[in-house]
Amino acid sequence: MKLFYFSMVLNGILILMTFVYITLIDQGQVYTYLHYDLVGNLINIIASQVMLFLIFHLSFSRMKKQQLYYEQVQQAERLKMIANLTAAVAHEIRNPVTVVRGFLQLYQQDPAFDVSDKSKFKLMIDELNTVEHITSQFLTLSKPNGDLKPEKVDVKDVLHSVTSLLSSYAMLSDNHIDIDVEEDCTILINTIEFKQLLMNLIKNAVEASEAGMSVSVTARRSRHDIEIRIIDQGSGMSEDEVKSLGTPFYSLKSNGTGLGLMICFNIVEKYGGEIHYHSVKGHGTTVTVRFLAVNEK
Repeated sequence: MKLFYFSMVLNGILILMTFVYITLIDQGQVYTYLHYDLVGNLINIIASQVMLFLIFHLSFSRMKKQQLYYEQVQQAERLKMIANLTAAVAHEIRNPVTVVRGFLQLYQQDPAFDVSDKSKFKLMIDELNTVEHITSQFLTLSKPNGDLKPEKVDVKDVLHSVTSLLSSYAMLSDNHIDIDVEEDCTILINTIEFKQLLMNLIKNAVEASEAGMSVSVTARRSRHDIEIRIIDQGSGMSEDEVKSLGTPFYSLKSNGTGLGLMICFNIVEKYGGEIHYHSVKGHGTTVTVRFLAVNEK
């Protein structure tokens, strides 16, 4: 495309120089047939350039659509493979989780344990419930879960809840999370899925940041949208790496699978939102998530 536009500009300059030469220097001595109808010939040449541009534009647009269709077919094949894999994995994970949760519930009711121990058992049971829910979410990679109903969610409350959970995790690498949320930021989404979305994105930002750096989380309300930004100060990504985000089994982590980010993309798409990554090598990454704002009134 750059070569085509360069040739168009160069061709236009040469045409202009040619007609200036014919008009001011040649004056019809050699190029009589052009000088006789200078305006008509100029219009004819410009029209031919416009036709070339339209032909190129239509051809290039067709090629882009074919490339997009091919990528969508490949993505559909990946999703089919992931659906089969995650169905088997989810079944194998649920069984031991159910057993462990059953014993914890039994211990929680045992009078031999004091209140402090029982509160820890409750915390572990809650975390196992989260594991089971997230495992179930793997099944939504190719088939959205219609059982989870959207509701009005206060972004500020959910962000504070998620960041408080991740603060201890961030402290392990001497990182901290800065949060700045405006009032009246309400969206229509399932709370559990929204928490999972934020948990994955903020956790990725913490893991991408250098030790001692901070992760900035902001939420702003515009006229129609709620914009959430998560900014890290990590090593950043190349343009090709950004384009590959959300692809099954593509991850920049040594032990990552890429499924978590893929679920994030699916959650955002499910509720009609937008997610964009902006990253430059050596300058960190900014994740922008937008949802339609909901009025409280």
